[in-house]
Order: sequence, then C-alpha cells, then structure tokens
Amino acid sequence: MNVYRVLIVEDHPFQHQYLTTVFQAAGGFEVELAWDGATALQRLASSRYDLLLTDLMMPHMDGVQLIQQLAQLHRPPALALMTAASRRMLVGSGQVAKNLGLRVAGLISKPVREAEVVGLRERLDDLTEQARAFSSRPRGCRSRSTLAKALETGEIQAWFQPKMSLHDGSIVGAEALARWVHPAEGLLMPGAFLDEIENAELEIELLTCMLGQTLGAQAQWERMGHPLPVSINLPTHLLDHADLVDRLLAQVQINQADPRQITFELTETSTTQLSSSYYAGACRLRLMGFGLAQDDFGRGYSSYFNLVSTPFTELKIDRSLVSGCGENDGLASALLSITELGRKLGLITVAEGAETQAELAVLRRIKCDHVQGFIISPAVARDDLANLLREDGPRPALI
Repeated sequence: MNVYRVLIVEDHPFQHQYLTTVFQAAGGFEVELAWDGATALQRLASSRYDLLLTDLMMPHMDGVQLIQQLAQLHRPPALALMTAASRRMLVGSGQVAKNLGLRVAGLISKPVREAEVVGLRERLDDLTEQARAFSSRPRGCRSRSTLAKALETGEIQAWFQPKMSLHDGSIVGAEALARWVHPAEGLLMPGAFLDEIENAELEIELLTCMLGQTLGAQAQWERMGHPLPVSINLPTHLLDHADLVDRLLAQVQINQADPRQITFELTETSTTQLSSSYYAGACRLRLMGFGLAQDDFGRGYSSYFNLVSTPFTELKIDRSLVSGCGENDGLASALLSITELGRKLGLITVAEGAETQAELAVLRRIKCDHVQGFIISPAVARDDLANLLREDGPRPALI
C-alpha cells in the first residue's frame, strides 16, 4: 500500500482529533494538521505533501482563497475539499480548483467518514499511476511530419462511441473520437496528441481524416443492414476557413454518401475570429444537408442566443451536468430545464458522460432523447461497433 502525506486544514480542535482518527483507521496516510490557510501555505512552501484536505469555512482565509493561492504553487498537491455547507457550494468550489488546473481528489460533505477517506487514497493511487505513465511518454516533441504521417498511414483512427435511445434502448448513432494506435507507445487518447495537432496546424487534416474513416465505417455498417448516423467534432474556429464547408461536402460526395448521416459538433474550446464566419459556416453546413450540434452545452462559449440563432439540429449536454445528477437535485433540475428547452426548439437532446444507473434513471425521467457514456459503451473501433450493432439487432438493447 502506498503511504501518502496529507495536510489537513481545519480550525476546530475536535475536528483535528476526529479527522486524525479517521485517516489512521483508513490507513495509508501520514497526517499533519494546520489551523488556517496561512499556516498551510507556509508548510507547503517548505515540505512536499501528496494531498491537501481543507474545510471551506475557515477564518481569515477561506477555502476558496486557499485554492487560489494553492494554484500559484510550482507543484501543488492534490486537493480535497470538505464542508458542512451545501453540496452546491462544495461542487462550485471544486470547479474553481479544476478551472485553475488543480487535481481534485474528492469533495466531501461533513462529517467525513472512513469510506470517503479510503476513496481519497484510491484516487491518489490513480493520480500517481497517471503521473507515472505521463512522465514516461514523450511530450510536445513530435514533429509536424510525424503527426502528418500518422494521419496519412491510419495510425490516428476514428473510434466510435454509441449513442443509445432512451425511448427504446436501441443504438441510434455514434460519435467519432480520435485515437492514435501508436506502434511504440500503444493506444493514445486524444489528450496525448490533440494539442500537438493544433500546434502543428493539422486540425483540418485531422477533421478530413476522421470524416473519411467515418464514411468508410458507415458504408460497412450499411452493408450489414445498419445505416447509422455519426457525429464528428469540428473545432469552431475552423469555420474561419471560407472553403471548409465545400471541402467537407466534396469529400462526402466523392464517397457517394449522404450528408444527412453526418452531424458536425461545434466544440466549445474555441470560437471564430469573426462572428460572421461562425454564422456563415454553420448556415452553409445545414444548407448542404449536414446535421449540426451544439456541443458541451452548459460550458465554454455556449449561450442561449447562440442556441436560438444557429440552425442546430442537436443539443449535446455537457458531462459536467450529467455526472452525479442521480444524487444532486440541482443538477437534475438543470438537466430538466435544458431538455425542455431543446424540445421546444425542436432539437434532439443528447446527454454525454453517463456512467451510472442513477444518472440513466434521471435522464429517462426528464425525457432526454439519447445518451452516451461508459455505462453504454466506451469508444470502440469500427469492427467492434459492427459487433455491437449485430447484437443490438432489431430489439432494444438491454442495459
């Protein structure tokens, strides 16, 4: 068992004793205590800790202020937050930490229980393993020619995550997601190479690669008797390229495919330099017959005005609103409002990132149309999705 150094920031003497006892009972921790945020920062400046657990309600420097100070450290520890205040306050403070780039190991409502401390240790095990794998991988050193070759040779592939209908349980579509089947490093997830693709200005090449592989997969599935629409991420800033829509349409036409079977998801990580480029590109995609989805609604640049002024056909609800909705009435209420809005606008609503039966139950109750997430299936290679379609058959898939 790994042993982790934890610094607990708590101003109540009873809680000092109680938390020390709980962490010792869970095992795997060396515990130190601090009475306030200023003391904690002094300790962090001179010693290395694996985890900082802090109460939000603190004198002089509250938990949120401590989070902001923690983010300025060169090598901050993982962070866990605890409070007797509302769960919404806890989640909001966690978002502050995540947006500042901190690793959040847990959000705990008081009283802290032994099972939750064991969960912190398991989360630290995961973070340690991820850091080890990340440090052993070359980063930021791939040349443009290496990336271009990976696209040309098919090492970078389109894998497909199924979308399930919440009305009858059948597979009704898929999202194409990039995976790099690297000959030396194994299977790489998008986080390992997408930034390098962007820096090398190869995003259009990646987009056309994903589209080409998607069209090939759709042709295979259609021969099996399973025509399946697929959505593909399109970084919004690429709409600054005036000829992009024509290039995408030409690629579909060369493959004798139907643009109506392709939906482009406008991602929320960027926007166009000119708003006119955004609207021109979005409208032309729809005029050519492509579907158009507002991706990650509830995060990033999305807004109600964007939603009603752009000819979307689909509304994708960000996973941050789905995760935990089975236990969080606030998230469930927000999801209900979004799905009702989608219905009123005539949009198909798709929830991303569902992982539990409780989350599925909420999504069914609020009448969301489609869902994707690990509880349905992770992204798989096209032949594996073909097998899922065979199993799905004409019957509803059983979950």
